[in-house]
Amino acid sequence: MTQRVLQGTVVSDKMEKTVVVTVVRRKKHRLYHKVMSLTNRYKAHDEQNTCKLGDLVRIQECAPLSKEKRWRVIEIITRGDVADVAPQTIGQDIERSAQAAPKSEVQA
Repeated sequence: MTQRVLQGTVVSDKMEKTVVVTVVRRKKHRLYHKVMSLTNRYKAHDEQNTCKLGDLVRIQECAPLSKEKRWRVIEIITRGDVADVAPQTIGQDIERSAQAAPKSEVQA
């Protein structure tokens, strides 16, 4: 049996040695002939934990490794450019500058 090879984007790397890869494929509707995007998410085994969020990877079908893992990361094609910013730190600079300014300047 041949093993399928797919290409997708890493959308989660929170698990140990496992990444969630989203594969988008385009398919034409058989009645309306509109091109639709279909998205599938696969859990793939990443032995060295090298994949990060936003990476473009190639995955290959393999024997079951766990309950939901049936894919293995073959290679990382490109590294993703996803900012690692925690939601709590986004507005802290603005809050500090507003608190540090004297009240006469804020009211004016």
